[in-house]
Amino acid sequence: MPKRVRTGLTRSDILDRYVERFKQQLVKFQPFLSRKRGSSSLDDFDEAAEELISQVFGAASDESEAYFFAKTGESVLLPEEAQESGTHDVERASLQQRRQVLESCLADLELRRRLQATRKGKGEEQTLVEEYMSHDVRSIHKDASIKQAGQLLQKHKIGSLIVDDGSRYIGIITESDLTRRAVAKGLDPNSTSIAACMSRSLVTIEEDESLADARLLMKKHGIRHLPVTADASIIGVLSVSDLLRAFEAQKSP
Repeated sequence: MPKRVRTGLTRSDILDRYVERFKQQLVKFQPFLSRKRGSSSLDDFDEAAEELISQVFGAASDESEAYFFAKTGESVLLPEEAQESGTHDVERASLQQRRQVLESCLADLELRRRLQATRKGKGEEQTLVEEYMSHDVRSIHKDASIKQAGQLLQKHKIGSLIVDDGSRYIGIITESDLTRRAVAKGLDPNSTSIAACMSRSLVTIEEDESLADARLLMKKHGIRHLPVTADASIIGVLSVSDLLRAFEAQKSP
């Protein structure tokens, strides 16, 4: 068994390095978005980006899969006009999807860093979910297609939709669900229903609970979007991005 070598780096040091590497990766990506000739090819960039994501989040992670499908232009989240207007638009939309995945990875790491910095503080314990949740609840019927779900996510620039059966909420579908359960399995986005890909376990939190409770609930269930309730009725959604925004605000003087 190989010896474990101590590097002298704390967990905070490692997170700082990962954050900086993703920031550098996004800077290197700008020439491709602006159609300028960079110092490396897009293939070389993709290889480096996928290696970084795999190293930080894991080769089988949602982030790795999301980047792969963005790279190949197979994401169900690509706008309909891009899918139907030709190769050029698909390539452009694919570049934007790559950027979104990298930005999501960076936001996740920055959130982890802030959580670690405030873990012993009181801000997280005292701040309520209702202060940072989104009050705009977007839903979709279980019989709608996953293509329609992808279009709604793009249109409203959100990461999840609450699923209903016409009378009540029965689940949730996220960008990750579309990637892992639909695109990865080669399902037809036009004929596959939401019901085939959604998460039926609807984990919720009350609006007057703390952000600390919300964070622990997300971690426990491995989710990034948490429907918020008031007396058992869904009134909003709290996402990992909302948590990051809260910790940014707490950090400010």
